[in-house]
Amino acid sequence: MDRHPAQRRVIGFLVGTQAVGSIGVGTGITLGALTATRLSGSVAIGGLGATAIAVGAALLAVPVAVFARRFGRRRALAAAYWVGAVGGVGCAVASALGSWPLLLVALVAFGGGTAATLAARYAAADLANPGRRAGAMSTVVWATTFGVIAAPNLAVLVGAPFLLSAGAFLLAGVGILAGLRPDPLLAGRVAVVVGDSCCGVGASELPRRHTRSEVWQAIGPNVRLALLGVALCNTAMTGMMSMMPVQMAGGGSTLVVVGIVVSVHVAGMYAASPLFGVLADRIGRVPVLTLGAALVVAGAGVCGMASAHDAPQMAVGMIMLGCGWSAGVVAGSALLTESVPAGLRPSTQGLADLVLNLGGALGGLLAGLVMSAWSFTVLGLVVGFAALPLLMACMGNTLRPVAPVEPPASLQEVADTARISRVSPGRSVAL
Repeated sequence: MDRHPAQRRVIGFLVGTQAVGSIGVGTGITLGALTATRLSGSVAIGGLGATAIAVGAALLAVPVAVFARRFGRRRALAAAYWVGAVGGVGCAVASALGSWPLLLVALVAFGGGTAATLAARYAAADLANPGRRAGAMSTVVWATTFGVIAAPNLAVLVGAPFLLSAGAFLLAGVGILAGLRPDPLLAGRVAVVVGDSCCGVGASELPRRHTRSEVWQAIGPNVRLALLGVALCNTAMTGMMSMMPVQMAGGGSTLVVVGIVVSVHVAGMYAASPLFGVLADRIGRVPVLTLGAALVVAGAGVCGMASAHDAPQMAVGMIMLGCGWSAGVVAGSALLTESVPAGLRPSTQGLADLVLNLGGALGGLLAGLVMSAWSFTVLGLVVGFAALPLLMACMGNTLRPVAPVEPPASLQEVADTARISRVSPGRSVAL
């Protein structure tokens, strides 16, 4: 199947808005835990800073998916960005008042920006050639590089970095709402080819609401592996990332040095994603998911063995963790998307982002507790061992591969997933 004619325009706007919105995400990554630690005086509370962002993204994952299913990706992504903007303003107010409880509440809303940047990768796949979905997703993930690398450095220069984040989220939401036309999810329903006939599908005709049992029935072995992959990779990465700035700051590193380590880490997360997207399209999703799991295990060990003032070793370990996250999320998202029927994709994708962010929340929470009770070295060991089940599962699946099946589009499925409007064949429907 050829690429949809609107795909290039969709990718272009997603890349642009992702670059802007990721400035806010990068600020949260850098300052969430540090600000919570500073205001509370507790490392454990500092861990809750990263946890609060992940909780907010998790709480919004399913509503964003439901909103997208009913009204399209454009409105859903814009709404998530604007929730993040409200959170950014709240974080600035909490910092000015010196209130860490208010900060944690605001960081939950701040997670809306994270939810939007994660959900954008699925918008890139809506109109993509099935054989290039991973590459399309990785392009949007790659665009996040610009903002998250710039954010730590901007945080040093700007007196109110959380307000800068709010502005970035607001601008990204406006850009998505104004420029993401046609809406990629709705455009995929405009014309569904069945055999030699083409059925016009009204964009205003909404797909029926799927029950939870239908969603659960669609979760086969490949989907379970994809969910495990994105969840564990994000849990491990968030756990180490949330405590790394606290560990380095406690060892005497300046905010500039911490910002550099954060920058190289997010470069591994986002800048390397096109490589993993190409690999996932060429050699398969599961082998790349296996590579991601191995990098996460190794990266946690390298970081855990680094002393608080050893920035080079810490940077190497964080790059490995970032690359592992990128491989896991890109390959896992592509595997999940192609393993469920088209009508169930938004719901299943929302479930994937839910478990991904819940994993991040759990990682941030446990990381603060482990580091407070023991040390950063113990945290590295715990994270490494926690990621081993994913590596084992991927290796087992690689030895006994089950090829993902692109669900065929039957006339019955078309009728079920998008009620066919009374539009004559060939007639276009404006979005």
